[in-house]
Amino acid sequence: MTRPYAPPKHLSPDLLRVKAYWESLLRGSAEVPFWDDLDLTTLHDIAGRLFLVGVFSKPERFRLDLVGEDLTAARGDETAGLFIDEIGAAPPLDLLGSQSSATVETAAPTYLEGALADGRVYRRLLLPMWGDGRLSMLLGVVDWGRA
Repeated sequence: MTRPYAPPKHLSPDLLRVKAYWESLLRGSAEVPFWDDLDLTTLHDIAGRLFLVGVFSKPERFRLDLVGEDLTAARGDETAGLFIDEIGAAPPLDLLGSQSSATVETAAPTYLEGALADGRVYRRLLLPMWGDGRLSMLLGVVDWGRA
């Protein structure tokens, strides 16, 4: 069975870098790192394309806790602090609710590729993070360029 939103074998250099950083946070035999080990200053040069999604359960909801400046500019609106179901479905954050659900359900990285209005392609990677005894945070990064 194919996993929904499964990352491709080859990621762009920036997505690969964020995934490698995420993997460097793993403790022992853990398959998901703890979100309190996250230090976004390590990725300062791409901070504008990073975002953090808070995970809530019962009911499942996702909140954009941090949204980089480049993502805010690309969308043209402020989304930090809002739940995903409160924002419009504009790229590069479209389908983020379903991708977030898949990330939590599989407890594994997920990937989405889409198009921006100006013709550029964007690639989005979501990485699960553990905290408070559950998957409670998702680290996201967007990369864009020509197809």
